[in-house]
Amino acid sequence: MQCVIQKKPKKTRANFLYLSHRFFYIVMAVGAKHCTLRESSLMKCSLLSSPLYGKQSIHFSNSSQRYHQSCSLSMNGCQGDPRAPIGTIETRTLPAVSSPALAMERLNSAISDLLKSEPPPYHSGIIRLEVPIEEQIEALEWLHAQNHVLLPRCFFSGRRAAVDSEMCFIDHTTKRNGTSHSSSKVVSVAGVGSAVFFTHLRPFSFDDWRAIRRFLSKKCPLIRAYGAIRFDATANIGPEWSAFGSFYFMVPQVEFDELEGSSVIAATVAWDNAVSCTYQRAIEVLQATIWQVSSVLMRVQKKIPHSHILASTHVPGKASWDQAVKRALQIIRRNDPMLIKVVLARSTRVVTAADIDPLTWLACLKVEGENAYQFCLQPPQSAAFIGNTPEQLFHRDSLSICSEALAGTRARGGSELLDLKIGQDLLSSAKDHNEFAIVRECIRRKLEAVCSSVLIEPKKAIRKFPRVQHLYARLRGRLQTEDEEFKILSSIHPTPAVCGYPTEDARAFISETEMFDRGMYAGPVGWFGGEESEFAVGIRSALVEKGLGALIYAGTGIVEGSDSSLEWEELELKTSQFTKLMKLEAPLLTRREIRTINQNQKGAEFLPEQSNYALQLAQYKK
Repeated sequence: MQCVIQKKPKKTRANFLYLSHRFFYIVMAVGAKHCTLRESSLMKCSLLSSPLYGKQSIHFSNSSQRYHQSCSLSMNGCQGDPRAPIGTIETRTLPAVSSPALAMERLNSAISDLLKSEPPPYHSGIIRLEVPIEEQIEALEWLHAQNHVLLPRCFFSGRRAAVDSEMCFIDHTTKRNGTSHSSSKVVSVAGVGSAVFFTHLRPFSFDDWRAIRRFLSKKCPLIRAYGAIRFDATANIGPEWSAFGSFYFMVPQVEFDELEGSSVIAATVAWDNAVSCTYQRAIEVLQATIWQVSSVLMRVQKKIPHSHILASTHVPGKASWDQAVKRALQIIRRNDPMLIKVVLARSTRVVTAADIDPLTWLACLKVEGENAYQFCLQPPQSAAFIGNTPEQLFHRDSLSICSEALAGTRARGGSELLDLKIGQDLLSSAKDHNEFAIVRECIRRKLEAVCSSVLIEPKKAIRKFPRVQHLYARLRGRLQTEDEEFKILSSIHPTPAVCGYPTEDARAFISETEMFDRGMYAGPVGWFGGEESEFAVGIRSALVEKGLGALIYAGTGIVEGSDSSLEWEELELKTSQFTKLMKLEAPLLTRREIRTINQNQKGAEFLPEQSNYALQLAQYKK
């Protein structure tokens, strides 16, 4: 038995703390079992203090009454030998059917007839059984139909092609696996349960990457590991992010692939005797998950009823933000250290009158985010990390690699003429060009250190999204070997667009200044595959849990010429895709209660009540 105990420190700069009792978690690995136990207090309190003011913001939540004692019986692939090859990697495609219900029947039969009765003669392996469905069904609708306690779960949707050339960058997941759907492009993927997962408290390493790659093959391109990596793996992990570890990846046990014109439902079994996860045990765990999967699809609402915000708090508040920006500009101007740009972020906790369903939120974001990545990642006993990010970190197709630089932000105009003028202002802005050039040239140098050649096209253009527009450049290169994928990931992240430049100086400033744990926000989010891999940058994102509200994250780059008030407005613009889903006004009685809460919780920075005029003005600006 291997037991790792990590007790959270009593005081750390950038952690949410449990003040009224204690917080600890125990990770136990016993054979094929991966157990997580957490003990928490009757009241959870988050304390954040600012080195600029010595000021504290205190937030309370009701999540403390949940006592966790759950075991996921799937296999942690990080416990295996990353150098040992897997015995077999297979994809078996069954005849197509007309509905998800028939597909599940066929999968159940195949598991019993093919997998259970004819075990393969290997000590380790991964086998995917898939059934094509002769209808295109939204993967998000399938995921929404599953029990919300069926965890872990994941969702990933690539960007779609757009009409104009500046936006025409798609998810290149057309697939060459010799199956009946080989010519179809993957639109989105949803999964529940984990055939094998990969997580650890230490930073993501080359051995961890190799541990994932053991289970992947070019011959089975739809066997993929979906997940995310922390923005800063060296920072203390806040309790709200503890289930994610330093990184979290999963190969789903049951997966629904939405293709162009059709769909696929698949079941995957993985085993490795070296970590006491036998083939027979893996089949039993897969069947336990299959029995919980629903074939009755539920239409996801693309427009949710407005939910009253009972409380909303920013960390940092406006005054602390102004001081942080002022301090950053002072360091930038004196060039000691040589800090040129730093990206400062804000965490906004919202508590609503009604539960927030993360998948409904994601469906609403998907409607207006056709040219963005949508994602959801939720480990067991955790909130869901969701996002609608426009930014690609990198895409690898065999040895070809591409990345992009995205910086500078403006709102979209209300008319075509105004939108054009705003775009021209962005193109001609010296401050925004400086910020953009830092991002583009930094990524170029990092690609050139690994790739044989790098091409930039376009070098500077406008990329438009429903609410915002950015300066944009596309970079392409070619790797020497596929092992260099890890070098690309580890060198490109974090980009100056989410951290700053130089990277280590900016990271140090963020570590000293920000009073919350970014977690997976602004970190790599995506998937590894045998033939391809693709990662987005986890911005425009939130941590959402039913009954607990949401933590909404946004950041903005600080360079010479930045104005703290304008940067604050940019944060508001970036979070508006979430806040527009909720009503910014609480009932009168509730607002009186909030006023009482404000008086009793010294140091908490709640948003001021807004008049109808102020609300209308905010709506107009957004």
